Amino acid sequence: MPFMKAIQVKAPGADFELVQTEVPEPKEREVLIKVQACGVCHGDAIVKYGGFPGLTYPRTPGHEVVGTISKLGSESHYWTVGQRVGVGWRAGHCLKCRACLKGEYWACESPLATGISTDGGYAEYMVARIEVLTAIPDQLNSVEAAPLLCAGATILGALKSSNVKGGDLIAIQGVGGLGHLGLQFAVKLGLKVAVISRGKEKEELARKLGAHIYIDTNSANAAEELMKLGGAKAIFCTAPNSKAISDLVNGLSRNGQLIIVTFANEPMQISPAQLMRAVRSVSGWVGGNTTDTLNFSVLTHVVPMVEVFPLEQASLAFDRMMTAKVHFRAVLKVSEV
Repeated sequence: MPFMKAIQVKAPGADFELVQTEVPEPKEREVLIKVQACGVCHGDAIVKYGGFPGLTYPRTPGHEVVGTISKLGSESHYWTVGQRVGVGWRAGHCLKCRACLKGEYWACESPLATGISTDGGYAEYMVARIEVLTAIPDQLNSVEAAPLLCAGATILGALKSSNVKGGDLIAIQGVGGLGHLGLQFAVKLGLKVAVISRGKEKEELARKLGAHIYIDTNSANAAEELMKLGGAKAIFCTAPNSKAISDLVNGLSRNGQLIIVTFANEPMQISPAQLMRAVRSVSGWVGGNTTDTLNFSVLTHVVPMVEVFPLEQASLAFDRMMTAKVHFRAVLKVSEV
């Protein structure tokens, strides 16, 4: 039985541990992937710290995975050995619930999550179900493609699902792993983009990436500045700070949307009057279409800015991501790409 290197978390709160374990065998409607690159995402904290329903240990994290098909299980249809594929947050669908029977797999009532329900991409090999595979365009290398499978798909999905139209003023809160992609995608979609960040350090980069307006929350009230411009049609919150997010509601225009695409555990404080006065709304968004995101990236030449780590430095990559010190997405390079 062949063996591989993998990163495991053996209990909630335990350290990332590099182990030698058996290479998994693909079953019916599965493929074995030789991992080339895997993005390090805030969602991986679910495995590190626990608390997710049904989560069992030991578990290998990682849900921004790019690699080549090494072996086919039965009923693999048109996928072929050697083909480069990606796997994002979704690890599979039940195919039996009301949503799945209508083809609305994104709304599956019993979904699986990569690297949480199943072992993920912090490893030399992983198994994935064929219905969640995405073909990777030749124009993208595996390292830059990996973050597009979750971070990129999420923020592009949020933009496309909103009510904004070309020329509308929107705001991106935060210029981190999600925010720097959201800014570029929004500009390519023809939107007028205000970036909200703390301090002047990221202003030059934000403007270089296409920001029309930069609001430094250390020296100005972001909501007031947005209202001077007529209010934002939508504000996309990418930095996990519940108070900062709550403070932005008053910067929305009439019928404006506050869309949260980051995980923040602390409660938000928003009064009904803030929403009712201008018919504003607050919602969350997660996920997106990975194929659409990859194709949009190729078309617009928008790729993530990444910091690359070897598999053995997964713990360092995770810590730098969690403390917002990474530039801008951390990616594990597992094998040659």
